[in-house]
Amino acid sequence: MKVSGKIVVVTGGANGIGQALAEIFHREGAAKVVVADLDGERAKIVADAIGGAAFACDVGKEADILHVIDETEKQFGPIELFCSNAGIGAGFDMMSENAGGVSDEPSDDPWARSWAIHVMAHVYAARHLIPRYRARGGGYFLNTISAAGLLSQIGSAAYSTTKHAAVGFAENLAISHKAHNIRVSILCPQGVETNMIRGMPKGPQSNDGNLTAEDVAQCALDGIDRETFLILPHPQVIDYMRRKTENYDRWIGGMAKLQAATREAFGKK
Repeated sequence: MKVSGKIVVVTGGANGIGQALAEIFHREGAAKVVVADLDGERAKIVADAIGGAAFACDVGKEADILHVIDETEKQFGPIELFCSNAGIGAGFDMMSENAGGVSDEPSDDPWARSWAIHVMAHVYAARHLIPRYRARGGGYFLNTISAAGLLSQIGSAAYSTTKHAAVGFAENLAISHKAHNIRVSILCPQGVETNMIRGMPKGPQSNDGNLTAEDVAQCALDGIDRETFLILPHPQVIDYMRRKTENYDRWIGGMAKLQAATREAFGKK
């Protein structure tokens, strides 16, 4: 799909990957880019800089997503590309005894918030846009997930689990609605230079290097242009996926070693 001339919504668009997506879509000639974010003031700054529009939005709340969809279509026209990009880094803790295992997330709060933002936000967008897309003859979803949804994430059971669920939902969405000319892409980078990752300590998990948000946005644009389901800004992830499926026990052993090396790097024996 060509972005030029399209109405585009980007959630989590006030910074990081979302901001970079909004900016690159604008440069590609999108008719209007709508920036939705929990930080409404920052979303407006980003939107004003590209001639777009901004909405305050908690993507974990269905009413907020429906408001963004309804107001965008009322003010600017039919949404043709919805980028469900917002995410949080809930529960990361490499210094604890189990390094992000279930016992390190004893409260339901990180699980509930991760589920709402990493899974249900995608569901809410699809729930309200699928009927409109079908009536109009098609549409596009770009769901920012993470390589953690394909592999795993040491340091947070909640993050890893909900990102896997997000991949599963996107697969179902793509399969169920391919005949309706509804396309789905999932954007699955590893490390990206964003506020989320800057708050995490460096360690062996960063060996593949962090990309800039602009690099990731360019990969997303290229993937949308080709209508590719799986967009991997870090191309080595496909090899990790193959190793995982070829020998799960060996892969789990390797991930356990990576966790141990990471804990040691963080000063935890």
